[in-house]
Amino acid sequence: MKQAMVSLMTAVALAGTLLLAPGAAAQTAPNAAATPTPDNAVMLTIFLKHDQSRPLGELNAELEKQGFYKAFPPDGVEVVSWYVMMGIGQVVTLRLPASRLREVNRIIETSAWGPYHTEFYPTYDYKAVGIENHDKAQQK
Repeated sequence: MKQAMVSLMTAVALAGTLLLAPGAAAQTAPNAAATPTPDNAVMLTIFLKHDQSRPLGELNAELEKQGFYKAFPPDGVEVVSWYVMMGIGQVVTLRLPASRLREVNRIIETSAWGPYHTEFYPTYDYKAVGIENHDKAQQK
Protein backbone atom coordinates (compact mmCIF):
# COMPACT_ATOMS: atom_id res chain seq x y z
CA MET A 1 0.00 0.00 0.00
CA LYS A 2 2.82 2.38 0.97
CA GLN A 3 4.66 1.56 -2.30
CA ALA A 4 1.54 2.34 -4.34
CA MET A 5 1.13 5.69 -2.56
CA VAL A 6 4.77 6.63 -3.26
CA SER A 7 4.33 5.68 -6.94
CA LEU A 8 1.15 7.74 -7.17
CA MET A 9 2.83 10.77 -5.57
CA THR A 10 5.80 10.41 -7.91
CA ALA A 11 3.48 10.30 -10.95
CA VAL A 12 1.57 13.38 -9.75
CA ALA A 13 4.83 15.29 -9.14
CA LEU A 14 6.14 14.34 -12.58
CA ALA A 15 2.89 15.40 -14.26
CA GLY A 16 2.97 18.73 -12.43
CA THR A 17 6.57 19.32 -13.47
CA LEU A 18 5.74 18.60 -17.10
CA LEU A 19 2.73 20.91 -17.04
CA LEU A 20 4.76 23.77 -15.61
CA ALA A 21 7.75 23.31 -17.91
CA PRO A 22 8.32 26.23 -20.31
CA GLY A 23 8.04 24.03 -23.40
CA ALA A 24 4.71 22.59 -22.30
CA ALA A 25 2.76 25.69 -23.24
CA ALA A 26 0.55 25.39 -26.30
CA GLN A 27 2.25 26.39 -29.51
CA THR A 28 0.96 29.53 -31.08
CA ALA A 29 0.15 29.61 -34.76
CA PRO A 30 2.86 31.24 -36.86
CA ASN A 31 2.15 34.64 -38.30
CA ALA A 32 1.35 33.79 -41.92
CA ALA A 33 1.93 37.43 -42.83
CA ALA A 34 5.50 37.36 -41.48
CA THR A 35 8.11 38.10 -44.10
CA PRO A 36 11.77 37.16 -43.99
CA THR A 37 14.03 39.95 -42.77
CA PRO A 38 17.77 39.84 -42.04
CA ASP A 39 17.09 39.24 -38.34
CA ASN A 40 14.50 36.45 -38.71
CA ALA A 41 15.11 34.76 -42.08
CA VAL A 42 16.26 31.20 -42.53
CA MET A 43 16.85 29.29 -45.70
CA LEU A 44 15.74 25.69 -45.95
CA THR A 45 16.81 23.22 -48.61
CA ILE A 46 14.40 20.33 -49.05
CA PHE A 47 15.26 17.15 -50.95
CA LEU A 48 12.09 15.64 -52.39
CA LYS A 49 13.34 12.19 -53.34
CA HIS A 50 11.05 10.37 -55.77
CA ASP A 51 9.74 6.94 -54.86
CA GLN A 52 11.44 5.20 -57.79
CA SER A 53 9.40 2.04 -57.33
CA ARG A 54 6.37 3.83 -58.81
CA PRO A 55 5.80 5.56 -62.18
CA LEU A 56 5.94 9.36 -62.32
CA GLY A 57 2.30 9.69 -63.42
CA GLU A 58 1.17 7.80 -60.33
CA LEU A 59 3.35 9.99 -58.08
CA ASN A 60 2.00 13.19 -59.62
CA ALA A 61 -1.59 11.97 -59.26
CA GLU A 62 -1.00 11.26 -55.57
CA LEU A 63 0.62 14.68 -55.05
CA GLU A 64 -2.40 16.31 -56.70
CA LYS A 65 -4.82 14.25 -54.58
CA GLN A 66 -2.96 15.18 -51.37
CA GLY A 67 -3.01 18.88 -52.30
CA PHE A 68 0.75 19.32 -52.61
CA TYR A 69 0.64 21.66 -55.60
CA LYS A 70 -2.01 23.82 -53.94
CA ALA A 71 -0.25 24.06 -50.55
CA PHE A 72 3.44 24.22 -51.49
CA PRO A 73 5.05 26.65 -51.32
CA PRO A 74 2.83 28.60 -48.94
CA ASP A 75 2.09 32.25 -49.70
CA GLY A 76 4.82 34.57 -48.48
CA VAL A 77 7.58 31.96 -48.55
CA GLU A 78 10.21 32.79 -51.15
CA VAL A 79 11.40 30.07 -53.52
CA VAL A 80 15.15 30.70 -53.96
CA SER A 81 15.61 27.73 -56.29
CA TRP A 82 13.73 24.63 -57.42
CA TYR A 83 15.64 22.09 -59.47
CA VAL A 84 15.17 18.56 -60.70
CA MET A 85 18.18 16.48 -59.73
CA MET A 86 18.18 13.51 -62.05
CA GLY A 87 18.23 10.22 -60.17
CA ILE A 88 17.19 11.94 -56.93
CA GLY A 89 14.06 14.01 -57.45
CA GLN A 90 13.58 17.68 -56.71
CA VAL A 91 15.65 20.05 -54.60
CA VAL A 92 13.91 23.19 -53.34
CA THR A 93 15.52 26.02 -51.39
CA LEU A 94 13.19 28.39 -49.58
CA ARG A 95 13.75 31.65 -47.68
CA LEU A 96 11.27 32.16 -44.88
CA PRO A 97 10.83 33.66 -41.43
CA ALA A 98 11.97 31.20 -38.77
CA SER A 99 8.49 31.37 -37.23
CA ARG A 100 7.06 29.64 -40.34
CA LEU A 101 9.38 26.61 -40.31
CA ARG A 102 6.78 24.39 -38.63
CA GLU A 103 4.16 25.42 -41.21
CA VAL A 104 6.41 24.40 -44.11
CA ASN A 105 7.26 21.11 -42.40
CA ARG A 106 3.57 20.29 -41.84
CA ILE A 107 2.74 21.01 -45.49
CA ILE A 108 5.41 18.53 -46.57
CA GLU A 109 4.27 15.94 -44.02
CA THR A 110 0.62 16.13 -45.05
CA SER A 111 0.94 16.55 -48.81
CA ALA A 112 4.27 15.17 -50.05
CA TRP A 113 4.94 12.05 -48.00
CA GLY A 114 4.30 8.94 -50.04
CA PRO A 115 5.40 10.13 -53.46
CA TYR A 116 8.53 11.65 -51.88
CA HIS A 117 10.98 10.72 -49.18
CA THR A 118 12.15 14.02 -47.73
CA GLU A 119 15.30 15.47 -46.23
CA PHE A 120 15.60 18.96 -44.75
CA TYR A 121 18.77 21.04 -44.52
CA PRO A 122 18.96 24.52 -42.99
CA THR A 123 21.14 26.60 -45.30
CA TYR A 124 22.51 30.07 -45.61
CA ASP A 125 23.67 32.29 -48.45
CA TYR A 126 27.46 32.13 -48.71
CA LYS A 127 27.81 33.46 -52.25
CA ALA A 128 29.05 36.96 -51.36
CA VAL A 129 31.59 35.63 -48.84
CA GLY A 130 32.83 32.95 -51.24
CA ILE A 131 33.28 35.45 -54.08
CA GLU A 132 35.03 37.91 -51.76
CA ASN A 133 37.42 35.19 -50.57
CA HIS A 134 38.09 34.19 -54.18
CA ASP A 135 38.77 37.80 -55.21
CA LYS A 136 41.17 38.30 -52.28
CA ALA A 137 43.03 35.11 -53.18
CA GLN A 138 43.40 36.26 -56.80
CA GLN A 139 45.06 39.50 -55.68
CA LYS A 140 47.85 37.73 -53.76
